[in-house]
Amino acid sequence: MLARRPLLAALLALPWAAQSRPVELSAELPGAKLQGQGLLRFFGLRVYDARLWVTEGFKPDDYALHPVALELEYARELVGKLIAERSLVEMRKVGEVPADKGNAWLAAMEQAFPDVKAGDRITGLYRPGEGIRFFVNGKAGREVRDAAFARLFIGIWLSPRSSEPALRRSLLGLA
Repeated sequence: MLARRPLLAALLALPWAAQSRPVELSAELPGAKLQGQGLLRFFGLRVYDARLWVTEGFKPDDYALHPVALELEYARELVGKLIAERSLVEMRKVGEVPADKGNAWLAAMEQAFPDVKAGDRITGLYRPGEGIRFFVNGKAGREVRDAAFARLFIGIWLSPRSSEPALRRSLLGLA
């Protein structure tokens, strides 16, 4: 059984083998390299594949101090409004969402996240101290210029308080 694990890991990695850097990163995050990747399943169903793109000098323990891009490639149809609502729930697990900001942040995410289908990609380009810009299938979309929002949002995947610790470890290259 143990001899099969490396083979299984290699087979699971095959879909990623052809993955190249998203075109939106060429201008927005020059020199970005793939730090880690993983997938999110919910009740056994594949929801999305995730990839974390970083620049030289990235340190996983200090993720919030570095510009990064988090790319999600969806494996199924999902309603954008529900993606936004779930994101806010997850942000509250990472840290405190100020009472006066929650509704505005939810509205910003509802504008940023369209309904998606299998193969669609949403990439969040995180800029510490500035905010986050979203790209949908490579096209620039909504930008949220709020450092606290951006830190909590990227923390959904990268914070030690993430509700998906195995995915976090994979993205940060710690698995």
